[in-house]
Formats: sequence, structure tokens, C-alpha cells
Amino acid sequence: MARRYDSRTTIFSPEGQSFYAMEAISHAGTVLGLLAKDGVVLAAEKKVTGKLLDLSATKEGGYGGSGEKIFLLSSNVIGGLAGLTADANSLVNFARNAAQQHLLSYDEDIPVELLAQRLCDMKQGYTQFGGLRPFGVSLLYAGYDPHYEFQLYRSDPSGNYSGWKATCIGANNGTAQSLLKQGVKDAIGLALRTMSKTMDSTTLGSEKLEFAVLTLDPVTKQPKAKIYRPSEIDALLEKEGLAKKDEDTEMKPAA
Repeated sequence: MARRYDSRTTIFSPEGQSFYAMEAISHAGTVLGLLAKDGVVLAAEKKVTGKLLDLSATKEGGYGGSGEKIFLLSSNVIGGLAGLTADANSLVNFARNAAQQHLLSYDEDIPVELLAQRLCDMKQGYTQFGGLRPFGVSLLYAGYDPHYEFQLYRSDPSGNYSGWKATCIGANNGTAQSLLKQGVKDAIGLALRTMSKTMDSTTLGSEKLEFAVLTLDPVTKQPKAKIYRPSEIDALLEKEGLAKKDEDTEMKPAA
């Protein structure tokens, strides 16, 4: 239906330009966030996997993660993204610049909601002017500031954002949302169990999963972001009883 309208930049289609951006997000890997009293948890499904990928940086250097789904936006905010990777990289750079500009001007970390507002203001502009298209990315912002403590926000390509106790973006988000309604007693365990039931893969391992938590340092009382490395994710899955089993152990002995 929308094809009759798309040839003119001054006429919106009935679904709106954001319809195509939301379609791109619905096919992306699942990203979920959980807000707890003592921190925030993000978990994400990686779509780009392969034995030929060079993952040495995620195992040794950097701050962890594969650079595909979960990013460190500021010392007090981590972001989870679902959608077009190139668009996501552009938004991550914008968010990091905004956070550093606020730190330089006010000598304090940027409030979580203000960072979400900055990104959403830009995203909304791309839905309004001719010759531009919306960013095909939804974001989860997990952060901490002394005003409202731990917070979790979600934004979509239209520029809308909202606060959540638990939410999910990407593929199978409906199933994940229903599982998250069970309540948050053990945020890490619930996040991993939900991912195990919503991911397209039959097994849950570090090669297809990214994981991050934001907590307060018990000594300095400052926010501390941790993006897990592959070995740490495997250890966490083993602890929760969700680690994938080797094919050899799954085979029954011959009679």
C-alpha cells in the first residue's frame, strides 16, 4: 500500500516512514533489559557469528562485548541495540559525544534520561525532513545517576522513549515480554532463562550471547559497568545450569 506514497518526500505513507524501520528491528537479534534494586541487566542475541571471525579483541582487549549489540555509552550508561548495525554505530558515536560534552561542561556524568532525550531529539528530526529516513534502530538505555538511581529506558525510530522495569526489543519480543512479567527476583537468572527460550538457536553459548550489568561499586559508590567476556558468559551459563552440552556427552552409549 505504501509504495504509492514513497516516491514523494513531502507525503507520508499511511503507515508512516517509521514502519520500515520497525520492520528492520523486528528481524534483529533479541535484546532485553531488567531493572533490579541493586543494578540493571542487559542481555542480547548476536546474529553475526562464524568460526572465521577474529574475536581476539573481545577476549583480551577493549571493555568486553563483540561490538555488535551492547555498547558502553558513558561510565554510567550502557546501551543495547536492535536493528541496522551501521545506523547503530552512528547513534552510539552521537551518544558518546553527548555524554562527554555534558561531562566537560558540568563536571558530572550525564543523567540517563537526558542522554535518551538527546538521542531521541535527533532521531525524531530524521522522521520529519525530506531526503532523510528514520534510523532503523531501537535502543535500551541502562544507567544510573544520583537523582533517580538505576533506570531503564527504551526508544524507537520515531523518537519516542519510555521508562521500563523490564522490556525487550528485536525478534520474539512478545514472547520475552510475557516471560519477564513473572517478576524480577533474580534478574541475572531471569534474563538468561528468557534468552534461552526466545533465541532462534537451540543452544545457549557465549558465541551467540552478549551480557552486561550495571551496579554500584561497594567502595566508591560510583556506577560500574561490566560487559562480560565470552569466558565469563560461559561461566555464568554454567552457574545457572544453562550451558550447552557437548555432543559427545549427549550421545547415549551403544547397547
